[in-house]
Parts: sequence; C-alpha cells; structure tokens
Amino acid sequence: MSGSRTLVLATHNPGKLREIGELVAPFGFELKSATELGLSEPEETGTSFAENAALKARKAADASGFMALADDSGLVVAALNGAPGIYSARWAGPDKDFTRAMARVERELDASAAADRSAKFVCALALAQAHGEVIIFEGEVHGQLRFPPRGKKGFGYDPIFVADGMQESFGEIEPSCKHAISHRARAFAKLKTWLGSRGGRE
Repeated sequence: MSGSRTLVLATHNPGKLREIGELVAPFGFELKSATELGLSEPEETGTSFAENAALKARKAADASGFMALADDSGLVVAALNGAPGIYSARWAGPDKDFTRAMARVERELDASAAADRSAKFVCALALAQAHGEVIIFEGEVHGQLRFPPRGKKGFGYDPIFVADGMQESFGEIEPSCKHAISHRARAFAKLKTWLGSRGGRE
C-alpha cells in the first residue's frame, strides 16, 4: 500500500480509539479518528468479525481518501454458542452500556445452567487503502468469565474476562500489560510483521 502517513482510525468507540491509538503509535502515522473527520458509522452487515472490520475500514478509507484501520472485536462465550460474538456491542444497547451487557451475559449463563465459563476475545483488524485493497489481521486471547465485574481500567467486557494464566481481569490489569497479551495486541503483532516485511511501506 502506498500514500501519505495519515491513518484514519475507523471507530467511534472512545475505549477502542484510545487503545488502538496507543498500539499504532509506534508506527509513526499521523492519526485521525472517524469522529474527528465527521464520518458516519456504517451498518455492520457482515457475518464475521473480519467482514465487519473490512466493511468499516473500506468505508472510512473511501470517504476520507486516507488509509484506514478498523477493528471489529467481541466476546465469544462457549456456553452461549459463541454469543454475543459479532453482536457484542449491540448487547450494550444504543447507549453503549456494558454494565448491562455484562449483566446479560451472566443472566444467560445462569439460565443455561452450564458450568463452562470459558470464553475468548476475538479481534479482526482491517487495513484499507482508499478505493483499494483491504488486508485482514486476526488475533484471539482465551480465558474464563468471572462475576461480578472487577476493575475500571479496561472497557467493554474487560471486567469479567480473566485471561488464561492470570488472576486479574482485563479491567484490573494495567493497559501496558493488556497491550502485551490481548486479542487486539496479537492482531497488531501480525500487522506490524506485515508492515515490516514491506520495509515500512504502508
């Protein structure tokens, strides 16, 4: 991919914007957000994280004329047949109330009477050139769900997710620690490798 060093972060979620901005900062791009550019949020009609990420990145790139990076991510709960999955944000409602979303996860787990509390976070990153190609990078982190929610350092479902090998939830650990192990960090590692393989050319 070629073009300027401007990169549009195609998200309107403040938590994602902050986290993605921190992860992408070492790449040396001039960052702009979809909100800053007045870009609307496209309807997420894809059937997978990758499809929705590509849809958002392509729309932001085409509308802005800059390269765009979009994230689609969510919580996949084994005992709920993969829900909330690509609907993770929708479970939080139009006001993005993840306290309500986490309560729904707990309620539905209790209703299922399943002992399995395993879950994973999945992230798909899409890097799109304006009116050009879209490349996908995916990452996952596995763990267990624990209630009640703990910690205020993360966002979304972080307070109920404890990664394998850890004792604290993603809501309790420092952002620097989360950036080293999260699903988003693993997807970014693949993005970084790809950029490196092209000698830093985006």
